[in-house]
Amino acid sequence: MRGAIAAMAMSGLRRVSTTVGMLDQAPPEAILQDRAPGVFYRVPVARRPALVEAAHIGYGTLGGVGFGLLPARWRRHTWAGPVYGLLFWAGYEAGIRPLLGLARDRHRRAPQRLALIADHLLYGVVVAASPWPYRD
Repeated sequence: MRGAIAAMAMSGLRRVSTTVGMLDQAPPEAILQDRAPGVFYRVPVARRPALVEAAHIGYGTLGGVGFGLLPARWRRHTWAGPVYGLLFWAGYEAGIRPLLGLARDRHRRAPQRLALIADHLLYGVVVAASPWPYRD
């Protein structure tokens, strides 16, 4: 559940970063447009944000499962969440992006990079948060 909640928190931060112009388009939307255009464009325009969020929450949920599978001694550290969030992003950039055939944007501006770093740090903090320390 924390993976889903973390993805929702991340989506909120991305809404801010796209609204203020740090990001042109949220990555999940770009992926759906590029890799699943048949699905994306069949969905009515008014409902596309829901499709994008559902895909993002599903991916974030899988990331939460991955965090839960880490050894408890690693998950206990305060740095574990933020590091996991950054590694999750790096895993996407190094593995999933090439598998999907998505071009790497080598010309990202500093604000874009900062926005992506910030939302993945937030994801990691939320996915690692627990009201019951050391017991999942």
